[in-house]
Amino acid sequence: MIEDLLIYNEEFVKNKSYEPYQTSKYPDRRLAIVTCMDTRLIELLPVALGIKNGDAKIIKNAGGVITHPFGSVVRSLMIAIYELGVEEILVIGHTDCGVQHMDAENLLENMRKRGISNNAIESLRYCGIDFDRWLEGFDDGCVSVAKSVELLKKHPLIPKDMRIYGFIMDSISGKLSSVSE
Repeated sequence: MIEDLLIYNEEFVKNKSYEPYQTSKYPDRRLAIVTCMDTRLIELLPVALGIKNGDAKIIKNAGGVITHPFGSVVRSLMIAIYELGVEEILVIGHTDCGVQHMDAENLLENMRKRGISNNAIESLRYCGIDFDRWLEGFDDGCVSVAKSVELLKKHPLIPKDMRIYGFIMDSISGKLSSVSE
């Protein structure tokens, strides 16, 4: 797989196929989007929103959720706001999300099957890692998005005039539905 990617990349650069994608690091629409890493959204989300290269900062993770007020998602948003001029944030979950109803114990079992020892897991638990909390999914996508929006609106380091919205996107049609807090 990696060989194919490297061959493609070499041709991409050689043919200057990158030229149509050149833009600045500053988002033209002053927009940041927090969303899920789901493969169905890679092309669907930007097209469904009319976003092109250079328009927005898109921050992706499993579930499109903000799990910690000082984690990597919020850090990325801070940089987007204070260094890159973002004035609006969209938190976009989606239907049929793989993180919905995700079970921490099932994930731990899959880790064990891939060679992670019980000793490693128990050592981390001893150090204070709460796997159930860290790896938990969510029951309701709308509630999950609303919690992330609320966390951002109440965050002490996010300006009070920041416009923050929550949506659920249909994973098939791309239709957005607003989520109220």
